[in-house]
Amino acid sequence: MTGHLEVRRRLARAARADRLPQVILLAGPAGVGKQRLALWLAQLVLCERRDDEPCGRCRTCRLVDGLAHADLHWVVPIPRPKAADPDKAVDEAAQAIAEVMEERRAKPLYGRPDGMASHSMASVRLLQRQASLTAVEGGRRVFILGDADRLVPQESSQEAANALLKLLEEPPAGSLFVLTTEEPRRLLPTIRSRAVPVRLGRLKDAEVRGFLERELAPPLERQALDERVALGAGSIGDAVAASDERGRAQRAAGQLLDAVLSGSAARYERALRQAPFAARGEFTAMLDALAETLNDAARGRLGQAGRRPVPPALLKRAEAGALLRAMERVAEAREAAAGNVNPQILLAVLGEDLAEAL
Repeated sequence: MTGHLEVRRRLARAARADRLPQVILLAGPAGVGKQRLALWLAQLVLCERRDDEPCGRCRTCRLVDGLAHADLHWVVPIPRPKAADPDKAVDEAAQAIAEVMEERRAKPLYGRPDGMASHSMASVRLLQRQASLTAVEGGRRVFILGDADRLVPQESSQEAANALLKLLEEPPAGSLFVLTTEEPRRLLPTIRSRAVPVRLGRLKDAEVRGFLERELAPPLERQALDERVALGAGSIGDAVAASDERGRAQRAAGQLLDAVLSGSAARYERALRQAPFAARGEFTAMLDALAETLNDAARGRLGQAGRRPVPPALLKRAEAGALLRAMERVAEAREAAAGNVNPQILLAVLGEDLAEAL
């Protein structure tokens, strides 16, 4: 566990005093360790010793560390099950999550979930089924819902979504639910109202650097390490992922901005080059990179140092207020991309919105 020392101290004090909320919402930027902190908290409450940190040596700590504790349930976004029968869909979801856990045991430095992955009704029913069981070890049970904003409540029936809300409103005795999200506003208000929020900030560059020096193999040269730390901008996840994929997303974002600033013909030409399917993956990565570029441009206009290169034309043309409005348009497009939307149309509309804002 890297960083967030003060948050960990507060959580440890609450756990020792038996005042830990049963439903906690960990919110913060991507890659700062929200789900890792949730696992740390699981170790803390399940550890055979009561201290400020999990001992890391007892049987329960080792089981949690290996994602093998019977009373730890980590639910992550997965592709929507294909089975039409609800029970078979739950079994399919359980198998998919088990496969993800196996991958994370083998490769703890995992990336973001696939853009098409979500928490479908099958996942919610699986969580409800797990919560109805008694503790295998006879102690507490911990349920982690990673990327909780990917919950899909709109299907033919609201039964499962309502069951999740009821589960969070009246959690079983001895249970702890930890939800994580980059943006709490993407969660249903009724879910937010049932959780105690804990906000995580970005890590210090020294913390990111220390993690990369310890964990990356082969080790990076000094210049490459400096570049990774800068690209991470306080996020270990972003620093680890700062590779060709991230570079492609940044280049795509720069090309879109160039097209926006060049006029309507260039904007539509760029939209038509976008594949009319798969509004996730590389497409959403480009939108994320676009938001980061606009954010750095806004910082530059306010006299603050940015983390990434910004197209000079953007700095010359757009005031800080216009850049902030453009960021709002990108955020709206990013949210729309989570649904069943044609990326060509979305990009064409976004191009118009950005041209108007800038």
